[in-house]
Amino acid sequence: MAKIAVQNAGASLGGYDPGSRLPTFLAARAAFLAGRSTPRMLLEESLERIARLDPVIQAFCFLDVPGARAAADAATQRYAQNRPLSPLDGCPMGIKDTIHVRGMPSKMNSAVYDDTPVRFDAASSYALRQAGAVLLGKTHVPEFAMGKSPPTRNPFDARRTAGGSSSGCGAAVGAAMVPIALGNQTGGSLIRPSSFNANYGFKPTHGALNVGGMHPIAPSQDHIGPMAASLADAWLTAWEISTRIGGHNGHPGLSGAPAVPRALKPLRLARLDTLGMAQLDEATREAMAQMCHRIEALGVGLLDRDCNDAIAALEDLLLEADDVSDRIFVYELRWPLVAYVDANGPEAISATAKARLERGLAMTPADYRQALAKRDRIRAQVALVGQQVDGFITLASSGPAPFDGVDQAGTVDRPNAHLSTGSRSFLSPWSMVGGPAFSLPLMAVDGMPVGLQVMGTADTDYRLTAVARWLDENCG
Repeated sequence: MAKIAVQNAGASLGGYDPGSRLPTFLAARAAFLAGRSTPRMLLEESLERIARLDPVIQAFCFLDVPGARAAADAATQRYAQNRPLSPLDGCPMGIKDTIHVRGMPSKMNSAVYDDTPVRFDAASSYALRQAGAVLLGKTHVPEFAMGKSPPTRNPFDARRTAGGSSSGCGAAVGAAMVPIALGNQTGGSLIRPSSFNANYGFKPTHGALNVGGMHPIAPSQDHIGPMAASLADAWLTAWEISTRIGGHNGHPGLSGAPAVPRALKPLRLARLDTLGMAQLDEATREAMAQMCHRIEALGVGLLDRDCNDAIAALEDLLLEADDVSDRIFVYELRWPLVAYVDANGPEAISATAKARLERGLAMTPADYRQALAKRDRIRAQVALVGQQVDGFITLASSGPAPFDGVDQAGTVDRPNAHLSTGSRSFLSPWSMVGGPAFSLPLMAVDGMPVGLQVMGTADTDYRLTAVARWLDENCG
């Protein structure tokens, strides 16, 4: 399944229908190989759409049009010679502004950095460039991906947030400006905006994709991953990064094969309600209930806390997930924020970032050890339940994108501004667990997308992709 295309550039950009489809890059590549289109033609379609829609949506904070056209022309020539560099050759892509791209600034919605272009690619950007991807531009983020909110609008309703912190990535893909964008996640920053913007979001296992050259937030939970128009596009992007540059922090990278795996029907899935269930409106609760009924009607066993003591124990542990994740988050983000303040004064960072930094500075090593120990207990319980099931499911957000009150003229900066981009309660558990997770755009609530989150234990990415494919093909 995929998303409805944006209909116009008015205040409300069109409702969402889970049964409609966006053009994928794999379909565009088939047209390249058949001689019906070229990478330059695809890029011009993206640029036309950006020119028409981005004045409202504001997904991009920087575009390198000359560089993108040169890259697309080179890819067009390679296809003409039947010598593409990879299955991603010629794909126009947006890159989250926390990830370095050579020749583009990395400002991260902050006054600390200026318009000076960086001189080297992040590991992931380098891999994508080597694969022939057309790195079109940088996408908006909250300050340092955790501070004051960006101006980005939701493509399905411009009164709503696009989510955070991969705000621009989610909106750019949801509006069909690009078929693929590269985001990251520490708490809920990739899966949540994927849900809000009807992307196929893929957060691989922690460390499976190299995060070198990405602005650090909480390194023990920092992930990068693709947000795409299809599951196949998402897997292909992750694979190309992994196979060309490897994993991070001693991780060898993804295992599996370059092409998206065949659909695999799961025998049993664990349904997790988590703390987020208390935050749901009735319409979202009903949409998830209907999705679970549909999965069960297809012959898949859904296990929950009422029938499985191990799941009950896991859910009890996950009641602390938001708090545990946040404590790890604020302790680890102390650097480089303290360096920014030391070099530039306390006004160098926003009130939003300052509030989080102050909480991190107030923590002791003993506080941090306690949070890590609780995370270890959660991971151990996930591994125990994971031996009994083929994956876990829950919501990818606590409902559709909320109305956040941010207009197109400015951004939100207050101590809890990050909360205006949506709750993390369905997301923080798997950021801590470090296993793979997908957001599949299979539900609509009040005309807005809501994703089904599919999760697995660490290093089961390829098999989980096969399970996600089966759910995508059968449950939309």
